[in-house]
Amino acid sequence: MSKCKYVFVTGGVTSSLGKGIISASLAKLLQTRGYRVTIQKFDPYLNVDPGTMNPYEHGECYVTDDGAETDLDLGHYERFLNVPTSQANNVTTGRVYSTVIDNEREGKYLGKTVQIIPHVTDEIQRRMMILGESGDYDIVITELGGTVGDIESLPYVESVRQLKRKLGSDDSIVIHLTLIPYLAAAGELKTKPTQHSVQKLLEAGVQPDILVCRTEHKLTSEVRKKISLFCNVNQNAVIESIDVDTIYEVPLVMEREKLDRVVLSKLRLPSNQDANLDKWKRFLFRLEHPKTEVNIGLVGKYVELQDAYKSISEAFIHAGAENECKVNVTNIHSENINDDNVKERLKGLDGVLVAPGFGDRGIEGKITTIKYLRENDIPFFGICLGMQCAVIEFARNKLGLKGAHSTEMVKKSRHPVIDLMESQKDITLKGGTMRLGAYRCKLAKGSKSHQAYGKIMISERHRHRYEFNNAYLKDIEAAGLKAVGVNPDNKLVEVVEIPEHPFFVGVQYHPELKSTVDEPHPLFVRFIKAAMDESKKHKR
Repeated sequence: MSKCKYVFVTGGVTSSLGKGIISASLAKLLQTRGYRVTIQKFDPYLNVDPGTMNPYEHGECYVTDDGAETDLDLGHYERFLNVPTSQANNVTTGRVYSTVIDNEREGKYLGKTVQIIPHVTDEIQRRMMILGESGDYDIVITELGGTVGDIESLPYVESVRQLKRKLGSDDSIVIHLTLIPYLAAAGELKTKPTQHSVQKLLEAGVQPDILVCRTEHKLTSEVRKKISLFCNVNQNAVIESIDVDTIYEVPLVMEREKLDRVVLSKLRLPSNQDANLDKWKRFLFRLEHPKTEVNIGLVGKYVELQDAYKSISEAFIHAGAENECKVNVTNIHSENINDDNVKERLKGLDGVLVAPGFGDRGIEGKITTIKYLRENDIPFFGICLGMQCAVIEFARNKLGLKGAHSTEMVKKSRHPVIDLMESQKDITLKGGTMRLGAYRCKLAKGSKSHQAYGKIMISERHRHRYEFNNAYLKDIEAAGLKAVGVNPDNKLVEVVEIPEHPFFVGVQYHPELKSTVDEPHPLFVRFIKAAMDESKKHKR
């Protein structure tokens, strides 16, 4: 195919309708039809990226192989498509304005007055086209963050208007995701919010080609006709997106509604190859028909917000389906754990994952948790700070190094078993300055991690500043905590294990970021398998 096609996905009425899931589901359907598809997200906030945001503000920060700190929707894109994303797949208003201002300072606008139109909208359009012009994709789906009508979203909607005019109706379409609320008192679905949302788009000069309607009740033919008439879209382009039990059902719902067929028709693309979701359906069957179940504790300090550990939650779903096991996750706030209640807090759990994070809040609860898991042979999986806490706990309680800590928490620790990387010591800026993106790791032959991956050399994504202090490596290994994964280039410790323990694995990287429906992450799969073995002990 010589020319890339563009699909723009906007949202109206309210936020959190699931533009990312609809975009990922459409992309999956088109991918199984043989098209090369990618998705990009344009976020309307002024942060350059979400890297400096508190997880309570924006959920988790998703990291790509090339080190981009991005919106969590990119995680959905990768989990559905099983294709890596990159810096180009997530753009923020902050990044756009930063580029425009840099260009002005360099004199690239030849003394012109710099304005939203054309300078900001031109930069937005340039970034919208980057992936399409690479030659790697047949279709680029662009999700616009925010809600139509927001001041922040106006430059993006205007950019889409201009771009659609340049590209033409055969090469670009707009899908508008909206809400059809049900009023129980009246016993009716109400289309007026959707009409007003489309009207907002029309005021900005954009006519949607397809409406995807989130609803709790099925759309009747009369409701579809009404939406079609008042919103000026074909009736077959009014797509029902009814609530489902899991996001992984959405591609099947969109296939039943023929969303992919309507998109291909409007883009004048052949649909001679049917969507093949057989593998997806097998995953869903295992997910919905487990043969057993386990209880997993997730110990962290952001547990109040569901999206703070989104990729971890999804990785549990993938690993559970792979093991034909239902994974019941109990969120436990690390601030609420201490020596007196740890046994009660962890009672009935078959395994515990100690989550990543920053700062000293709740740190002692994590360390107390790990000590209990280590001493009682309960499966433990530590990620990033979770791995560092395992090293601190081991140094304190097995090596007798009182005061052992991370210099992130205690600047002048007596025993800094976790310390700031040399390359980080002179950095004062917070944004985009951590060790980010994919790095290699060499695993020790025969280790649990090696057995899980099935290979010696792996590559995983990182997001951190502090590392295992190799000055303590010899003593810690001699006491029984083995460094079984090491970066071959800088010799930094990536994975620690206790070989005699049923499952005691801590990793400096973020394995959850590479778990997908097609390829569940091997460490999560092995952790759930170890939890299943632990569960069997309870039942004896």
